[in-house]
Amino acid sequence: MTWIAAVARLRARREPGVLVTVAAVRGHAPRDAGAKLVVGQTGTWGSIGGGNVEAVAIDRAREMIAAPRPGPELMEFALNDKVTNQHGVQCCGGQVSVLLEPLPVVRAVAIFGVGHVGLELARILARQDLDLHLIDTRSELLAEERLDVLTDAVAQVHTHHTPLLPEEVLEELPPGTHVLIMTHDHAEDAALCDAALRTGHLGSVGLIGSAAKWARFRKRLAEEGGHDDAAIDRIKTPIGLADITGKEPATIAVSVAADLLRTFEADGN
Repeated sequence: MTWIAAVARLRARREPGVLVTVAAVRGHAPRDAGAKLVVGQTGTWGSIGGGNVEAVAIDRAREMIAAPRPGPELMEFALNDKVTNQHGVQCCGGQVSVLLEPLPVVRAVAIFGVGHVGLELARILARQDLDLHLIDTRSELLAEERLDVLTDAVAQVHTHHTPLLPEEVLEELPPGTHVLIMTHDHAEDAALCDAALRTGHLGSVGLIGSAAKWARFRKRLAEEGGHDDAAIDRIKTPIGLADITGKEPATIAVSVAADLLRTFEADGN
């Protein structure tokens, strides 16, 4: 498997990894600059030359995978028999610089309701490196021609047409997915809020709507859903930045996206 395919495989499986690259070579070394190795939690793909250099790089890469917010690192290796090495001697005579770049699991966002606001929000979030799930009960809103505006997306876009029970998609979403509820139907919104509180692996949960709508929902979630105040408080409403008050779909979408990005920064996920 090529290193590019390995990176794509880790992303598709939502597994963290580290891309290891021979950044510079001075003198003799097992591999030239540009050689690459991909390190996952349990496997490796490619090679930067084997021996001590590769073994130490793999050890450090696995430490980075286990760390909360690792950054890129540059490691220097001298390839001579006078250096005390952890994994044996390499005496090619040169020096090697190795760059380790974390490949974190990308964030995931699910938008329930791809109406005017939902589509505008999808257009903004599609420019981010994340997994973007678009869910709607109305097939025409997920039609290919309507979503053509997302064809140049950086995000990986996934569509889910759920004509009967959109809340069932919640169980299928990746761990830590941030959920935004903005369907055309208040009854559907209420069912999604209830289901989201019963789905333990989600990230933040946001609901679009007025204070009056939320007052009704909160009472229903407590009385009919049996949720306590702490659980109900997991749902953020209204969503968006409070000081942006415009009601145009594009304005609301910018506000909601900015608020979500701020959530990303705060929780590091």
